[in-house]
Amino acid sequence: MKRIARKLAFKITLLAIAVSIDPVLAGEDGLAVRNCTWCHGTSGQGYMVAPRLAGQQPAYLLKQIKDLREHTRDNPFSRQYMWGAVAELDPLAARDLAAYFASIRPKPADDGDSSLAAAGRTIYMEGIPEANIAACYACHGPDGVGVRDIPRLGGLAYFYLKARLEQWGQGYHSGAGTPMPVVARQLGPKEIEALASYLSFVR
Repeated sequence: MKRIARKLAFKITLLAIAVSIDPVLAGEDGLAVRNCTWCHGTSGQGYMVAPRLAGQQPAYLLKQIKDLREHTRDNPFSRQYMWGAVAELDPLAARDLAAYFASIRPKPADDGDSSLAAAGRTIYMEGIPEANIAACYACHGPDGVGVRDIPRLGGLAYFYLKARLEQWGQGYHSGAGTPMPVVARQLGPKEIEALASYLSFVR
């Protein structure tokens, strides 16, 4: 009887912790949510260096977890924080986390340079023909919401977007088979600033 009571008390404690994080995802999986929200924010909206997870494509989140586990996503913060964080995450928990964060309404960061937004929108919608750079919307969609394992870019933090584009240009990867390192190497600092600024305002 005491053993059953202890188990019940433990379950209640887990439930209380999970509910304090977010009422939508309660139970033991709530602990995994809390591990994510330490860096990505209590509602998954992200910070400067930790990307927003809220509203992201679930297939993209699952792919990134896989690429982090396989060490394909290899930029410095991924190595330092995420490789260890996903090492013991089982497939079912990963699926639940992806679905949970995808269900949260995303908020735009609104932290770019508004004077560069128009130039960034032109690059996003038209590309840079003279540099043989295709329009970003061809893959990420006109509103930057992404599709399947192509990520939502609209509203991500300026600092994060700028850093990722710079890292791709330096040869880091975000996953197997992605064209972004090739694309980013052709972008200059001004184009990166403009793109990151514009996308931070997209709703």
